[in-house]
Amino acid sequence: MAKKSDAFVSKIQEGYPSKGSLYLGSGVFDGETFKEAKVSIPLSTLNRHGLIAGATGTGKTKTLQLLTESLSEAGVPVVLMDIKGDLSGLAESGEENDKIKERTKALGIDWKPSSYPVEFLSLSKEPGVRLRATIAEFGPVLISRILELNDTQASVVSLVFKYCDDLGLPILDTKDFKKALQYINDAGKEELEKEYGTVSSQSISIILRKLIELEGQGGEDFFGEPSFDVNDLLETESKKGNVSIIRLTDIQTKPRLFSTFMLSLLTEIYASFPEEGDLEKPKLVLFIDEAHLVFDEASNDLLKQLETMVRLIRSKGVGIIFCTQSPTDLPKEILGQLGLKIQHALRAFTANDRKAIKTASENYPETEFYDTKEVITTLGIGEAFITALSPKGSPTPLVHTLLAPPSSRMGILSPDELEAKIKKSDLVKKYETTLDRESAHEMLSKKMETIADETEAAEEESGEKKTKGKRAKEKEDPSFVETLSKNPLAREVGRTVAKEVTRGLLGMLGVTPKRGSKRKKTGLFGF
Repeated sequence: MAKKSDAFVSKIQEGYPSKGSLYLGSGVFDGETFKEAKVSIPLSTLNRHGLIAGATGTGKTKTLQLLTESLSEAGVPVVLMDIKGDLSGLAESGEENDKIKERTKALGIDWKPSSYPVEFLSLSKEPGVRLRATIAEFGPVLISRILELNDTQASVVSLVFKYCDDLGLPILDTKDFKKALQYINDAGKEELEKEYGTVSSQSISIILRKLIELEGQGGEDFFGEPSFDVNDLLETESKKGNVSIIRLTDIQTKPRLFSTFMLSLLTEIYASFPEEGDLEKPKLVLFIDEAHLVFDEASNDLLKQLETMVRLIRSKGVGIIFCTQSPTDLPKEILGQLGLKIQHALRAFTANDRKAIKTASENYPETEFYDTKEVITTLGIGEAFITALSPKGSPTPLVHTLLAPPSSRMGILSPDELEAKIKKSDLVKKYETTLDRESAHEMLSKKMETIADETEAAEEESGEKKTKGKRAKEKEDPSFVETLSKNPLAREVGRTVAKEVTRGLLGMLGVTPKRGSKRKKTGLFGF
């Protein structure tokens, strides 16, 4: 057995060189921790992305915390998606306890408490640096994919963007987009059809409903100005990389907004950062906790866009590490692109769990030292299987690792501590005031008011002309009554006709009109 353990130590030392690497822990073989079998991740390969997986309570968050600290110490800025709200302790130094002493003794390392420069950011109205982006920055293609529109509806969105761009109407937030849709479906319909073609009212109604649904998940707060500058994520302090913690504790019920934000952030980083090629260390590393929230509710088009961004963004020197319970939570296309894999214990309670364990085991390199499928269910808290990419790009040996404890607080900040940190932030001051400059909403509202006023004025003018024309015609063509009143013979005939009509009506009602008594006939001369 001694020879087997020697072979194990030699294999780990050869596969995990310490130079230019982040120390995570030491290898475990046959139940024993070998201090000399140090497991260190090459910094130069962390832009090849990674995965931290494992069941609840197995230590994923502490591993994420440990990796973040190591990256910050190396001068690499980090972005953390804090879904559960348990990462704020990075801003304060930890305190040694018996468990930390036991762990560091087993690893043969010294432990020093340390804090890290932290910025707290927020997608919602929670305290912190406000993260925003404009609709225009997304563009018609991404907006259509986020709203899950079909090709016909997506073409309408492209047309709206083109129309607003041609007329200099900025689409900054959701109310701008809604007003543009309402305008082309109403007052601007004829104008649009002349220049751009016919647009279906039904398509516009569907797009509006989808937009309102996105607003309901927080899109109304997210879209707007000032847009967050992703270069602000690259700051360092006292040679330590800044840790930007995005507070997302209220996002679990808003998966569409989470996917929208993730795609926005990756797209903006890709568009803003220069091509870097191979670097000694990554320019930025993003940790996406509870990664299944990004993918569970995403449409096929949105998934394809995310897969593309994950593949391309590493050329910008940016690494992405997904944190989730099982590797099967990630699409196969993304899982296949991950160089670093840290697998905590999985539990086999159900048939689905056993399938997930089998699948997870098959995702790791073969090893002569472990039965991966068996060991993966027996890993202790703070232990994990690790494999990464070597500087040459080949997979490192799979190793059962006892992980080092974090140096920062393994708990959260109190509300007072959090408030004090946020008050000191220059970035909070930079982004705290929402801008609402004149844009498509205001411009089109004025245009619609002008059109309404012109229409009303035209109708009034038309009504006056009709009235004047009628009066003129009446003067030119006297009425029947006027004709009768001016002609004596006509007046006499009229009186006779009127009497006969009256008598006829009275007769129909059974009333006999009284007649005057007959005069005695006398001639002119009395005969």
